[in-house]
Amino acid sequence: MGNGAAEEEKLKKEVEEKIDERLEEYGQMTLDHSGRHHNIHLLSIIGEVEGHENLSGNSKATKYDHVLPKLAEIEDNEEVEGLLVLLNTSGGDVDAGLAIAEMIASLSIPTVSLVLGGSHSIGVPLAVSSDYSFIVPTGTMMIHPVRMSGMVIGTSQTYEYFEMIQDRILSFVSRHSKIGYDKLRSLMHNTEMLTRDLGTVLVGQETVDAGLIDEVGGIREALSKLHAMIDGLH
Repeated sequence: MGNGAAEEEKLKKEVEEKIDERLEEYGQMTLDHSGRHHNIHLLSIIGEVEGHENLSGNSKATKYDHVLPKLAEIEDNEEVEGLLVLLNTSGGDVDAGLAIAEMIASLSIPTVSLVLGGSHSIGVPLAVSSDYSFIVPTGTMMIHPVRMSGMVIGTSQTYEYFEMIQDRILSFVSRHSKIGYDKLRSLMHNTEMLTRDLGTVLVGQETVDAGLIDEVGGIREALSKLHAMIDGLH
């Protein structure tokens, strides 16, 4: 093997190692020049959405301080033509989750989301932030009031603060899906489903019937839809 071929092989190996490292560390990769000749960036939102405080090293987490710069880079990269968001999250930090959701919603390229195991709590606005959303038949979404982490609420101002946070979530979700604000709020404060809590759990087709998610489907349908959306722009 000549020096040129050896250098090319070494460079290729380094690129592959960087891609593997990025996928392992951040849950992200670019599906370069797929069979449909489109560059699609893959973003996975897995585990808990981490905010300003670091979670335990044993916890699976999506770090918003990694995701936000990447989304800005994607918006500024003319070669990336679409974004596919894979979700399997228990929720997490409200401000961090809404920040990621607002960034996804403001991208100029076509975006598709796919809810896999579940997309609960702040995962709900993340799931609906894309242009089109899918959920697998067994996927779940839990809608519940904002958690208070065991704090004792002692003032009316504190109640008003949490109402304001809930309004931000309800407003975002109702703007980016087919469900109305009041209907979503009633699901959030449902007392009949969860014996020790408020809220509602929806599975698969139920999320579509409620107007949260656009369609039941898997990775095949999600990628096919994204390619079609990109083709529609050309």
